[in-house]
Amino acid sequence: MSDAQNPAETPVGEPHGAVIAAIIPDQSPRVITEAARYAKLLGVPLVVVHVDVTRFVTYEDPDGAPHTAPIDINVDAGAEELAEVTEHVTAALAGAGVEWSTTQLVGDPALAIKHFAEKIESPLIVLGTRKRGFGESIREFFTGSVAARLSHRQHRPLLVVPVEEPVDDDKPIFDEA
Repeated sequence: MSDAQNPAETPVGEPHGAVIAAIIPDQSPRVITEAARYAKLLGVPLVVVHVDVTRFVTYEDPDGAPHTAPIDINVDAGAEELAEVTEHVTAALAGAGVEWSTTQLVGDPALAIKHFAEKIESPLIVLGTRKRGFGESIREFFTGSVAARLSHRQHRPLLVVPVEEPVDDDKPIFDEA
């Protein structure tokens, strides 16, 4: 499979040069507020992206419009997750005075965000860290963090916002459960 796994078509009116905030359901509102702050500082809009990892691009039309298919035909989690993300962002950005929109990408998160950032010529990508835990440590061991993968695959600056209190230097990274 090529690196062009997610040629997400830019929706009509998608802000060119917008800051991207990659958000997952139940993520700390701090990630969104930091992304909005940088969008305001740069004088550009904010695009909140959610990546549906349960779908993948099957083919592209000649005009670049992607066609997707679910990994499991009985799962449509992406639409529900995008609605949840949009609801949380709406609450977090109430009165923030920044123009924002949401869009959903599909496939591998790092590649999807990279290609979308190229398409809209984003000046900055904002991500949050994930919650600590044994399961999360195992997942990152096998797949790597999205932030680390993005930092090696594209040239834009990344802002990684810690969403929890820092871990003590003498404490294990994951809690033993």
